[in-house]
Amino acid sequence: MTIHDMTAVDLLAAYKSRKLSPVDVVDAVIGRIEAWEPKLKALYAPDFAGARKAAKASEKRWQAGTPQGALDGVPITIKENIATKGVPVPLGTAASDMTPAAADAPAAARVREAGAILLAKTTMPDYGMLSSGRSSFHPLTRNPWNLAWNPGGSSAGAGAAAAAGYGPLHLGTDIGGSVRLPACWNGIFTLKPSLGRVPVDPPFLGRVVGPMTRTVADSALLMGELSKPDPRDHMSLPLATIDWSAGLLEPKGLRIALYLDAGSGLPVEAETKAAVEAAAKLFADAGAAVEPLQGFLSPEMLHLQDLFWRVRSWVDFSALSHARQASVLPFIADWCRGGADVSGAMVIRGVNNYMAIRAAATRATQPFDYVLSPVSPVPTFPAQWETPTNDVNRPLEHISFTMPFNMSEQPAASINCGYTKEGKTIGLQIAGRRFDDLGVMRLSKWYEQARGPQKKWPEPS
Repeated sequence: MTIHDMTAVDLLAAYKSRKLSPVDVVDAVIGRIEAWEPKLKALYAPDFAGARKAAKASEKRWQAGTPQGALDGVPITIKENIATKGVPVPLGTAASDMTPAAADAPAAARVREAGAILLAKTTMPDYGMLSSGRSSFHPLTRNPWNLAWNPGGSSAGAGAAAAAGYGPLHLGTDIGGSVRLPACWNGIFTLKPSLGRVPVDPPFLGRVVGPMTRTVADSALLMGELSKPDPRDHMSLPLATIDWSAGLLEPKGLRIALYLDAGSGLPVEAETKAAVEAAAKLFADAGAAVEPLQGFLSPEMLHLQDLFWRVRSWVDFSALSHARQASVLPFIADWCRGGADVSGAMVIRGVNNYMAIRAAATRATQPFDYVLSPVSPVPTFPAQWETPTNDVNRPLEHISFTMPFNMSEQPAASINCGYTKEGKTIGLQIAGRRFDDLGVMRLSKWYEQARGPQKKWPEPS
């Protein structure tokens, strides 16, 4: 296996045995990036000189037998909306004032404390409000499986970087599907944790930071650091003792829901449905009781969620100067304007809808130990499109399976479960009860072994 394809778990073992040094690894990963990045455009603010300097310091610690922490010497990328000290946080938009961040956000601080080596930030679309690699600030980010395809978003660069071999560890954020959708469309693994499991600054309804990796074990390794407390998140959970490295969870005896019709949004495409059903059969064959789950997200709920986010974004957009408004991606600008002139009563309906989705998701899924569903009802789409519908009037039609679990605060993973005839990756969502992040990880680990061999990771053409 080439160095850039090695997992974080394997790299740490190689450091300990002195078969590899962090200097070797960082050089190899930078070489991989240099081969891919001119076409992929997944990175923002790369700092390869700083990474090489950090690798030399890590090498000395490993030679002395005193690693700094659980991630010492392992390369990592961080989504650009997760602040890192001294680097501007443009939020994917050319309307940003590019003020450098005063401090590391909690997730960035935790991985640095653990010794991870930050290679670069990764791209996102304007304000993180697209499931796409389109941005008014960054060049168009593409999918390494096929450069004509979309990597998804809003953790666009992170998803593409993980699939392309830009090192083993990547951090993204998710408020409606933004780590799971790029995981789905790039064939990688991710966990959207329970709200508050990973401290976020600033916190917001449904917003989480999640690991994006090629393997479940690497995400578990990251969660061990990300889940440490930080007082800046007033919505964070109390510190919990969680053995993130725990073994796989056998499905035998579990009650598992198969959720194939969300009740709203795009219908599930045939190849996606077949792949998810085939995955569910593996769980059933292993002794789980797999039962159908009826859709619980109505079209009205989806519409009101869209309206609520439009109003929230309009408040920020309308505060910009006309010059800055003109620099925002036109799709996003049009979408924000849909939140203007909305009555106070309608805004309150949108707020109440958040609680209604939360209640509906919890009520529907509570009888089950876990829920299996598609991540997205459709495979990836053209790189130049903003969404799978490419329609500003139907912007959320693809997130009916993902968004409810943000509102209900339940953990949900995305893991590859197959490929379309065109070779597009298909994501299986595994969701659990609130706070059962470890259970979702362990069940994902079981499926990772049960699903069989995957296609080789894409290579630069």
